[in-house]
Amino acid sequence: MNILKLLTSPEGKTLEFKRDLSSLKSVLKTLIAFANTAGGALIIGLDDDGTVLGVPEVLQAEERVASAIADSIRPAMMPEIEVYSHEGKPLLIMRVPHWHGPFYLKAEGPEKGVYVRLGSTNRQAGPEILAELKRSLKRLSYDQLPCPDLSMQDIDIEKVQRIFEAPGRKINERKLESLGLIVPYAGRLVVSHGGLILFGLDVVRERYFPDARVSCARFRGTDKTEFIDRMDIEGGVLDAVELAPKFIRRNTRLSAKIENMQREDIPEYPEVAIREVLVNAIAHADYSLTGMRIMVAIYEDRMEIQNPGMLPFGMTMEELKAGVSKVRNRVIARVFREMGLMEEWGSGYKRVTEACCTGGYPEPEWQELGAAFRVVFYPHPEIGEPSTVNVPVNVPVNERQQWFLEQLSTGNNIRAAGMAAYWNVTEKTAKRNIADLKKRGVIEFVGAPKKGFYRIKEQA
Repeated sequence: MNILKLLTSPEGKTLEFKRDLSSLKSVLKTLIAFANTAGGALIIGLDDDGTVLGVPEVLQAEERVASAIADSIRPAMMPEIEVYSHEGKPLLIMRVPHWHGPFYLKAEGPEKGVYVRLGSTNRQAGPEILAELKRSLKRLSYDQLPCPDLSMQDIDIEKVQRIFEAPGRKINERKLESLGLIVPYAGRLVVSHGGLILFGLDVVRERYFPDARVSCARFRGTDKTEFIDRMDIEGGVLDAVELAPKFIRRNTRLSAKIENMQREDIPEYPEVAIREVLVNAIAHADYSLTGMRIMVAIYEDRMEIQNPGMLPFGMTMEELKAGVSKVRNRVIARVFREMGLMEEWGSGYKRVTEACCTGGYPEPEWQELGAAFRVVFYPHPEIGEPSTVNVPVNVPVNERQQWFLEQLSTGNNIRAAGMAAYWNVTEKTAKRNIADLKKRGVIEFVGAPKKGFYRIKEQA
């Protein structure tokens, strides 16, 4: 480990500075959090801003902290402790790898004394995180756990059949068990958490996993003050693989580039990369966390895809970018791999960055936000600035007409066929809605019938 690089790095998930050893309990919590989460280095004798203060009587301090670790942390922990001189002042550097614990403060006990690292802070592990730590020790994922009171009758077998079997061949228990959709429990086969999340009947899944869904929203401006469009995908996370990209397309813009007499439509955001991130968000979400769901949020200047759950224990952002693979949900990952939606081997980051680079898009940002993980996309440079035309608010319109006006206001060249496709109505109905807006003077058509476009009419 490059110590000089550490000393000039900001505090974060795997690095913390402390002025001194005046609060040994805080030091112990940090070491426990590092060991439980992804490892890390604790440097004593540095101020938060990086100012070198040094550690007085450093050898006695080293012995003191080593004794406190031995007496106060369970199971036994043996971090690497060394004295390092910087700018003529001694520092204590303690390095801890990620170990299978969970480690805890002896005085607080194995239930309340467990800490994990969220960002640059130490947090007491709640019941869900504590349970995940214990599962990781057994190399068992949450979606492999059984639902003891559910059977094959609670799975949408027809949906499984459509995906995995050729017509005329029935899905059987052996196939379901090989996929992990059903698991042995008390001498019988019951539905796994993953089986219920992916293929459970709607009424059953809603009862057990009401937050196992994808919510999409388009906001006006750059914050969440005002909705333009929203959709909660009710059919489960598997349906979101198809439906979420449709929502994104209807709420983002296209730019046209013409070369050698050929027109090329450039989407506002990279469709291949978005699909990859969406699939990974579904596969790696922490479904044990209640009150959190997968979110797709579109703003005027960016798009965010966020899933509940920090990176799997033992994994850092640097390892993710290097292609290290740690699967949080083994059942979901297995199903997605067989469907051809993803690989298990950590190549998602590379595919996303390559897709953005090839298409001329800015590289997305990858953010670990405590108990959530987010990827932020930015528009293609050729899209240009969003339209500043205001949608009339004093004209009564139905939901489809409101959506049509919002598309025009953001620069989309949308027509009746587009409205019909995304609202699942006939083109005749869509044309009637558009004609009504035109009749009332809200919109106008400019140009030739085939190549022209609608625009919002400036109000006097």
